[in-house]
Amino acid sequence: MGGIEQTTEILLHLSPDEAANLKEGINFLRNKKTGKDYILYKNKSRLRACKNMCKHQGGLFIKDIEDFDGRSVRCTKHNWKLDVSSMKYINPPGSFCQDELVVEMDEGNGLLLLELNPPNPWDSEPRSPEDLAYGEVQVTYLTHACMDLKLGDKRMVFDPWLTGPAFARGWWLLHEPPSDWLERLCRADLIYISHMHSDHLSYPTLKKLAGRRPDIPIYVGNTERPVFWNLNQSGVQLTNIKVVPFGIWQQVDKNLRFMILMDGVHPEMDTCIIVEYKGHKILNTVDCTRPNGGRLPGKVALMMSDFAGGASGFPMTFSGGKFTEEWKAQFIKTERRKLLNYKARLVKDLQPRIYCPFAGYFVESHPSDKYIKETNIKNDPNELNNLIKKNSDVVTWTPRPGATLDLGRMLKDPTDSKGIIEPPEGTKIYKDSWDFGPYLKILNASIEDEIFRHSSWIKEYYTWAGFKDYNLVVRMIETDEDFSPFPGGYDYLVDFLDLSFPKERPSREHPYEEIRSRVDVIRHVVKNGLLWDDLYIGFQTRLQRDPDIYHHLFWNHFQIKLPLTPPNWKTFLVHCE
Repeated sequence: MGGIEQTTEILLHLSPDEAANLKEGINFLRNKKTGKDYILYKNKSRLRACKNMCKHQGGLFIKDIEDFDGRSVRCTKHNWKLDVSSMKYINPPGSFCQDELVVEMDEGNGLLLLELNPPNPWDSEPRSPEDLAYGEVQVTYLTHACMDLKLGDKRMVFDPWLTGPAFARGWWLLHEPPSDWLERLCRADLIYISHMHSDHLSYPTLKKLAGRRPDIPIYVGNTERPVFWNLNQSGVQLTNIKVVPFGIWQQVDKNLRFMILMDGVHPEMDTCIIVEYKGHKILNTVDCTRPNGGRLPGKVALMMSDFAGGASGFPMTFSGGKFTEEWKAQFIKTERRKLLNYKARLVKDLQPRIYCPFAGYFVESHPSDKYIKETNIKNDPNELNNLIKKNSDVVTWTPRPGATLDLGRMLKDPTDSKGIIEPPEGTKIYKDSWDFGPYLKILNASIEDEIFRHSSWIKEYYTWAGFKDYNLVVRMIETDEDFSPFPGGYDYLVDFLDLSFPKERPSREHPYEEIRSRVDVIRHVVKNGLLWDDLYIGFQTRLQRDPDIYHHLFWNHFQIKLPLTPPNWKTFLVHCE
């Protein structure tokens, strides 16, 4: 182990009004307290920022009067020019790149400029790549975001979701994992789990593993909300979870080390990882929106990332106002294309030797979610790989369950027919049946729980949740499978301004949301103090809102910031007697 833990420093904070007033193109900004200057470039919703300081000799940039595109700035010392849209110096051409700052929205729609320190922690104690023997490093795809890596005589597994659903009952595995998946997990020397979402941290999978190897070392990043915050509640007996600081090499043996990095957009929960064996880096950015604030190692041996989109209830679960089927279809198509282009550009910029799209292989296979399955079109990995190949020399790999990539062979000769060994002829690739029963039974058990015989559970729950002093009124309606009111179910208002539960909407001006939730899932979530991702990302709600505004503070609280321990229902029931 070596180096210092990576930290984040806030350099500039713009209020919501200041953020809203940023103009398209170049914005010169100053932190009045520190006197430091910054440049922020805005292109529609894309924001890039840097310090207003030339890399050459620290001169100040000003508007470049010769620039007609509104993209470049000129240094007052030696006329160096920087294209702020790409963060590359154009005079002298082909010289430097400007160090970027991380741009983040805060909870009230203000803007933060952040600096990661150190920015490129993987550069500490660099190692030169050594030749790899054939078979020495092998990467086998199991399902979704789960890879089984053989690294010399060590084995490492990423994000094992190999059985059961994710997000309550909304996501199921698209691919049939190799039949020996449990043996593979038990053989691992270490497991990395990137974040707490249940398509990466799968308690049904870990329960099977814990039955055989409860002491297997599982590594997670030191996120603000612990990845395993719900371990005790889950009943899964894992005894060797290791929380490691960001940006520090963790030495496994003399040839193998890894480093966990945070996400720039969701640092409180998302992480990514660099694994290095004999100087060859494998970069797995998982679900990170801006991994390590957009700064990543270039020219790695193998890069893998998400690609599919569709991992949100928006816009499929929304109705009313603009949310017609035509609007939703067009929005989904546009968003998927944007994501595809973004991933292709990222791969082109980073120039890995090999790229693999993964972590998007899920399907809404429960019959009650037929509408979501048909509407929530996802990106095709082959389409992304073709886009990458068109713009660069990067070798691409669309993984099939059980397929193995031999890194030594592929680095030596990407055309080697033994570089990627496909699963045997006749191997089942796609799942065609899912064991819904046992998982729905667990959810259904919550419907009849005695907590819900007492309507005072509502006040108990939202008091426990701790979200208030926010002008929003929400109507919660418990429903059946088809989102019609559940017979005998609850239908109530919550006024989050004073955390009251009025019989009708208040007379003051207030934003309003109506959330219909399948009764089994909402009661399971309430009873166990779970995060609302099960409802929202799991497609178990239908939403209407007036006005059509995303209430970041509200959703962020219920998706990430709920208390770490569930409501004390035992005490509640005693008081109800």
